[in-house]
Amino acid sequence: MSTSTPQTTTVGNIDDEILAFTAGKDLVLDLQLAEADCIGSAAHVTMLSRMPVQPPVLTPDEAAAVRAELAKVLERVRAGDFEIVPADQDVHLAVERTLTETLGDLGKKIHTGRSRNDQVAVDLRLFGKQRLLDLMEDTALLATALTTFGEKHVKLPMVGRTHMQPAMPSSVGLWATSHAEAALEDLESLRHVFTLNDQCPLGAAAGYGVPLPIDRQLTSDLLGFARPIHNVSHAINARGKLEYQILQAMGQLMITVSRIAQDLMLYTLPEFGYFRIPKAFGTGSSIMPNKNNPDVLELLRSKAALVLGHGQAVGMILHAAPGGYNRDLQDTKEPFLEGLAITRASVRILARCVEGLDVNPERLRNAFDGGVFATDAALAKVAEGMPFRDAYHYVKAHLDELDQADPDEAIALKTHLGGTAGLDFSLYRTRIHQSMEHVRGARDHFETTTAKLFR
Repeated sequence: MSTSTPQTTTVGNIDDEILAFTAGKDLVLDLQLAEADCIGSAAHVTMLSRMPVQPPVLTPDEAAAVRAELAKVLERVRAGDFEIVPADQDVHLAVERTLTETLGDLGKKIHTGRSRNDQVAVDLRLFGKQRLLDLMEDTALLATALTTFGEKHVKLPMVGRTHMQPAMPSSVGLWATSHAEAALEDLESLRHVFTLNDQCPLGAAAGYGVPLPIDRQLTSDLLGFARPIHNVSHAINARGKLEYQILQAMGQLMITVSRIAQDLMLYTLPEFGYFRIPKAFGTGSSIMPNKNNPDVLELLRSKAALVLGHGQAVGMILHAAPGGYNRDLQDTKEPFLEGLAITRASVRILARCVEGLDVNPERLRNAFDGGVFATDAALAKVAEGMPFRDAYHYVKAHLDELDQADPDEAIALKTHLGGTAGLDFSLYRTRIHQSMEHVRGARDHFETTTAKLFR
């Protein structure tokens, strides 16, 4: 192994002001990608050591030595003891510098056959894979909390609303599971973008391949991806667009989160009093001793706007970009990483809020007036043979006759599929279980496969 004096890994001309401008926030943001960069580099050097060239770029023993040092870097990263200095510009050169400091010329070889373009692309996909799995699990737990709450109160009447006005008899069970089903649909969107993310771009280099007999399938397999991205130019062009697609899927989930938060803010108002959120989810006022404000729910609304805005920002960066790598893509990193963090934190905190909800059955039942039963009464007339429009006008003229209607009886009559008395909780639990099994299987495959790189 060579022990020649290590040289700086800095690339390009250096001007402090320009370096600061072009590096942007990468010195901080890239710390989140350091673990992925070590894993990707371990797979890459393994592939280089098996490449059929003479003399070999790396021997198996040299590759093992690099992986051993990468494992030490990985330990430092996980301990919060890894630093990216301005001269590094990014995590990729920081890792290469660290290896060169300890391994000499051997560390300088690890960039053979790759570019920072495919390196950051694979880092983002490895990082995104882990965070998407976490988010899918958290979304399943939110759906679980809503389903459990709905099943517990499935027979508790609740006024159904349109235009925010009293409309028809509904139930707490129907309200909660409507949001559970929305979360499960959002989970399907996350699974779709997870599949798009589960493709390996490594080996594309700057987007045009390299004149070396690299084995892109091997690298993909070593990293636990489902497959490599076939076209090397698309492997680079897909950067940014993939982040946009993931942000769009998270935006859909955050819309669900925000709508639940908005409902809870309404239904916990003193004027409603249907539910009570745990006191820990509110804060007091600096001047009004009586206040317990629903700050967490309010922030969930704003966080949804932020994630939707991040998706829009990435889309705007991409929409006029020409093919091939352009530095504009650097500015898609921050909204992507922040969007992942915001969405996961929001889903987790909302699940805890739902788990701690209390209900007030008396306030829920007292909210019913005769008008809420008008549509049901009209349809009862139809069942007796009256044409619907005649029944509609008859009930409208005799609303006072409905004042004694029973909300419990009303919701018990809707036994059809998905109605207040026709909810299939086993359906929700099966879908949740299947989602959790998918997450566990994907996570186990990824962790088991990548752990082998460092043995």
